Parts: sequence; structure tokens; C-alpha cells
Amino acid sequence: MNSHNNGILYVVATPIGNLNDVTLRALETLKKVDHIAAEDTRHSKKLLQHFGIKKPMISLHNYNERERSKVLLKRLQKGEDLALISDAGTPLISDPGYRLVKLIRNVGINIVPIPGPCAAITALCVSGLPTDKFIFEGFLPMKAVARCKRLQELISEPRTIIFYEAPHRMKFLISDLLNVFGKDRHAVLARELTKKFETIYGASLSELKSWFEMNKARQKGEFVVLLHGAELKRGIEINEEALHILKILLRELAVKQAVILTAKITGVSKNKLYKVAITLSH
Repeated sequence: MNSHNNGILYVVATPIGNLNDVTLRALETLKKVDHIAAEDTRHSKKLLQHFGIKKPMISLHNYNERERSKVLLKRLQKGEDLALISDAGTPLISDPGYRLVKLIRNVGINIVPIPGPCAAITALCVSGLPTDKFIFEGFLPMKAVARCKRLQELISEPRTIIFYEAPHRMKFLISDLLNVFGKDRHAVLARELTKKFETIYGASLSELKSWFEMNKARQKGEFVVLLHGAELKRGIEINEEALHILKILLRELAVKQAVILTAKITGVSKNKLYKVAITLSH
């Protein structure tokens, strides 16, 4: 228990496929809490039964999170310890729980992370793509226009980009990536991570599209897609802060105006900024 006799909320990562990936600390936590908040109680029941854990569960998903968070807060205020889990992996990473965690933090109740599997990081570390800097985009918009608009905004992103996608939308994502980033941009598809039919395939987007469409078995399962970041030409690199500001200003202003303002804000020379701006604008 923490101060004021409140309970503790444990945010517990669970396996993304292979049940042997569960941590000892996760099991200990799930066994000792009073209740478990799960994204899908029917799905999580199988995990708990596998490890012989019998605890009452309460559902917390995208459609009931706002109201259910208030219920869970009252339980914590009564001194109950709770665990938050998602269907697989680390809660809140493209899964419900943000509203609950924000609410609990705002009232000063203790939240303890129990780290473990995460599909995005698992895929990244075996992708062969740069891992020192990356961004997580999660699921893109479902509608084609909104999806392509977001991808257009990422054309000049220099960091490795990580996406999640549902199997029935994968063919659309690959086609959109090919159309926006071009046939030669390198990408990696990670499918069914830690499961029996785990597949990790890297190639240019044009080759990836052909490989994906060649076999229907490759179109099933849970997917992580990683995209190599854009490469700036040598000799015109600028620091991250200047690049970030320049990108924002280029969305709203002409190249010359964006360069002048970025130079004033960051102190980077206008000549260097102009060369980068031209690269980003094409």
C-alpha cells in the first residue's frame, strides 16, 4: 500500500505470443493483486488459466475506458491493488489505458510499471534498421486519404519509423508506402513475432509488395512494419532541433521564409538550412 491507504496500480506487460516470455515479476504481481483490468477478459482468461491464476477481472477497452477508469479509481482509493494488462505486450502502446493512468497519476496514487514484451521494440531489434533513433507511429488512420496524408508528412523523417497494422489492411499499407516513399525505400515486415510462424523479411518496398502478395499465408497474423528513415545528403546535415523547427515551418511557409525564421531561432547558417530545405521540399 502507498500513502493515504490507497492501493497501487500495476501496469503489467504480458507475452505477445510465446507464453514463456512472461516475466516472473509479472506472474507474482498478477497473483497478488485484488483485481485485474483487462482489454478483453475472455482473451486474458486463457493467459491466467495457463499459469493457474484465479483473480476477478474487469474489462477496460477503448469504448468503456472513460467510465471504467472512475470505477477503478474508487477501488484504488479503498485500498485495493489493481493490475492493468492488454491483450498482448505492454499496455497503452496502441492499446487502452492512457485515460486510466492519467487519472490515477493526477490524484497522486502510486503506479508501478512491470516491464516486459513489446512488439515494436522486439521487431526493431532484429530488423537491421537503425535503432539509435526511431519513432513509433502505431496504427495509421483507417481511411485511405487520412492514411496517405500522414505518410506524406513522414517523407523526410530521418529516423526509423515503426507501424502496426491489422492483417486485413496490410495490402493497403504496403501499397500506400510504395506510392508515397518510392520503390527503393527499405522496409522490414515482422509477422507473428514469438509465435510458431514468426517471419521477419526485409527488402525494398517494391520487392516487399511482391513477396507479400505471392503467398496468402504471409498475409495472416499480427504485423509490425518498419521503414528506413530518409537520408539527407552528406555535407548538409543540421542538428535535430534545427531540423525539427525547419520541418514545422516548411509545412506553413515558403522555403525562404522558413529558412530565415529557423536561422533566427537556432543560429544555424541560412545557407546550410536552405540546402536542407530544398532537399526536404522535393
